[in-house]
Amino acid sequence: MRNGIHLFLFVLLTFPLFSHSEVITLASDTFSDKIKEKDTAWFVKFCVPWCKHCKNLGTLWDDLGKAIEGTDEIEIGEVDCGTDKPVCSKADIHSYPTFKLFYDGEEVARYRGSRDVDSLKNFVLEEADKAATNAQAQQLDSDREL
Repeated sequence: MRNGIHLFLFVLLTFPLFSHSEVITLASDTFSDKIKEKDTAWFVKFCVPWCKHCKNLGTLWDDLGKAIEGTDEIEIGEVDCGTDKPVCSKADIHSYPTFKLFYDGEEVARYRGSRDVDSLKNFVLEEADKAATNAQAQQLDSDREL
């Protein structure tokens, strides 16, 4: 029994060291609710398994997830347009890969830059900050009207 407890504690304590990146798979039943989360930016990759450009990304999206991990109010997501076509149609996806930033349920930016972690990270941090600032300004304007 004692060995079982030690093994359990070892796994429990070491799991965070080996945890996977913070990329969240979004599907038809989760996409809309997740991107509508209040004061949260979602940077989402839309891909299909057969696309060579998507395959060429390799671990880029997971690496971005690790680089963003711990950043407040920014989530990294991915959608498989092969299995979740309705999500991709709703998000107006016509080519792969496509990278879009959503804030409070609205698309606020589309990424078209270099495909490296630093460029993606800088983009999402900058655009998420702009989106949050705009949302706060709109909230102040609506509060003044009351």
